[in-house]
Amino acid sequence: MFINATGYYIPEERIPNSYFLGVNGLTDEWIFQRTGISSRSKATQDESMNMMCSEAVKDATKKLPYDIEETDLIIFASYSPSDTVGTTAHSIQREFSIENAKSFLISSACSSAINAMEIIHSFFESGLSKKALLISADRNSSYCNENDPSCGHLWGDAATAIFFSKEKYNDDEPEVIDIITQGLGHIGKGPEGVTLNPKEGIRMPDGRDVFVQACTYIAKNTKDILEKNNYNLSELSYFIGHQANMRILTHVMKELALPEERMLSNIRELGNTGSVSSILVFAQNYQQYKSGDIICISVFGGGYSAGACLIKK
Repeated sequence: MFINATGYYIPEERIPNSYFLGVNGLTDEWIFQRTGISSRSKATQDESMNMMCSEAVKDATKKLPYDIEETDLIIFASYSPSDTVGTTAHSIQREFSIENAKSFLISSACSSAINAMEIIHSFFESGLSKKALLISADRNSSYCNENDPSCGHLWGDAATAIFFSKEKYNDDEPEVIDIITQGLGHIGKGPEGVTLNPKEGIRMPDGRDVFVQACTYIAKNTKDILEKNNYNLSELSYFIGHQANMRILTHVMKELALPEERMLSNIRELGNTGSVSSILVFAQNYQQYKSGDIICISVFGGGYSAGACLIKK
């Protein structure tokens, strides 16, 4: 399947590390050394989930080679939806008059966007869809407990929209070569590793287990999907990992023996933007990809879950 257009929306407000000294006692130096985060994006009251996603879709439609009303599948991928009945997928369907689209929400923590891509590919292969819109967003500030010293300082807000088609429209459209996903509820802390209860907010009671499992599976799935498709690591143009922690990304790059310049990241400025983080990095750098480039996105999420996709420009 092919990528027709990408768009994104990032709130302008940035919360610096210095803010947390008076909130949970963590210093700028302590946070940066352990996470690689200097600031995080934060939505205002006016920047609702639906608003952020709408702006991301508008951004993508500027480059869309067909009428948005031709879209026949809309998937919203998120773990922090503002409404699980009238979902953001349905809000976008209504706002943009996409009358003939199947629309729904899916969630597998920070792997949600890659799972959504796999579903889109399956719909294309089965003939149920020809043109799809993936919207992924997390408004972590809706649930983040900033007083929690274990993870209250991690989270950012953002949204990304990507249009896919079964057939190619333009010669310069990137092709999604392969997608793999995994449910990993049976390993480590599993469903207890990261939780989101509306009354308690986002919690990460055992960050060490999350760190170890993320390093393992992000690296493993990168190697596996390249090997499966007859590529080696030296042929990888860009690596994009889930933007959870810069130490995880650095560890993975060392494990893969990849030079730092091949890694694309936004965590330093935006923090952990959740399920949207990796495809947001992809969309932010969309204009720099050249013909023949191979891009691997590899993610890990709570639950646990993992996945990777391979894209060729």
